Amino acid sequence: MKATNTNLDAYWMPFTSNREFKRNPRIITRAQGAYFYDDRGRKIFDGLSGLWTCGAGHNRPEIAAAVHEQLQTLDYAPAFQFGHMGAFELAQRIAERMPDGLDRVFFTNSGSESADTSLKMARAYWRLKGRAEKTRLIGRDKGYHGVNFGGFSVGGIAPNRMMFGDGPTTDHITHTLLPENAFTRGMPATGADLANQLEAVVARHDASTIAALIVEPFAGSAGVIVPPVGYLNRLREICTKHEILLIFDEVITGFGRCGAMTGAEAFGVVPDIINLAKQLTNGAIPMGAVVARRDIYETFMAVSTPEYMLEFPHGYTYSGHPVACAAAHASLDILDKDGLIDRVAEMAPVFEERLHSLKGLPRIMDIRNFGLAGALTIEPYPNEPARRPYEIAMKCWEKGLYVRYGGDTIQLGLPFIVEVDEIDTLVETLRQVIT
Repeated sequence: MKATNTNLDAYWMPFTSNREFKRNPRIITRAQGAYFYDDRGRKIFDGLSGLWTCGAGHNRPEIAAAVHEQLQTLDYAPAFQFGHMGAFELAQRIAERMPDGLDRVFFTNSGSESADTSLKMARAYWRLKGRAEKTRLIGRDKGYHGVNFGGFSVGGIAPNRMMFGDGPTTDHITHTLLPENAFTRGMPATGADLANQLEAVVARHDASTIAALIVEPFAGSAGVIVPPVGYLNRLREICTKHEILLIFDEVITGFGRCGAMTGAEAFGVVPDIINLAKQLTNGAIPMGAVVARRDIYETFMAVSTPEYMLEFPHGYTYSGHPVACAAAHASLDILDKDGLIDRVAEMAPVFEERLHSLKGLPRIMDIRNFGLAGALTIEPYPNEPARRPYEIAMKCWEKGLYVRYGGDTIQLGLPFIVEVDEIDTLVETLRQVIT
């Protein structure tokens, strides 16, 4: 349906400049493979895999068939006090793909819900351990952990926080975006010492008050900020030393984006809890998950209350939804059958080479990449850091390329099925637009 045939006023759009959009609507009508199609019949390359969600390509028939079959068998089952086998089987499949020791899976419906679930889990864990004073949560500048109260509190992107006042008690360590690392390919060689800021936070508040540190293996929504060599390892050391739970928000990095099953695997660091979503169902159905160390789960199970009482009074109406589970099973099948994680590792050097060929163009201040994720930092207009990326993204859309703009960055998250000629076309389109 064309936008001109429908009144757009009723829909209050998320993370959207509603006034601008409803003056100049961009309506997507269908998708196939690595492409969207709009209401003008144009074919548009999906340079962000939806919203980092559809790495296997859009409208996979395997997922559609699994969802269709599930809807004809069990459309919904209550997750409170009852279960269905699809959820237990999916939890086992996820656990088998996680780092050793992380094998207890709690289902959510989004990355935001995964963030809040993991933060509540961390606080409750310490309370059950007899250390109820460990409540403080630590995030990172430029971090993004969704939009619920816990997530936006530990998040470090100022415009996402300033409108809503205070959330839970939090503190933040700095990001790792250093000027001297501009135009680094992959992981920067310098900056690991920035992890020592966590020691300063511990000194300021005392470790006895701190429940958890949450970080993205690489920061996605702030513009693909890749950790320096040794940085995540050092955070792991400090968290272990001071008995602080380390949470990896892998909503973007999980299930292949880094050329590995998880960011934890790609960077060689094992956290205590991993948050997942997005690629879990290839974007077809909302679903998320939190994967915890077994001993965290067993701490909850060791309570002295009667067996029929709840150990963790938390969950969602749609946790482990049968249809979402069916979509996730099919999505994991595709990752395995098509060898898509190996394909990401194979295509990542091609993407890196082509993306960094844009260095030297006017107004590009930095280029960063890891796996099939990349970003450009764009020189701002005075006092308007978001304007030029917006203009670039809109011109790209008109030329048949969808990219994400956020803050002073253009962000890319290529489909895992991308071909070399499509990377070439994407980079050439950016070159033309920016020039």
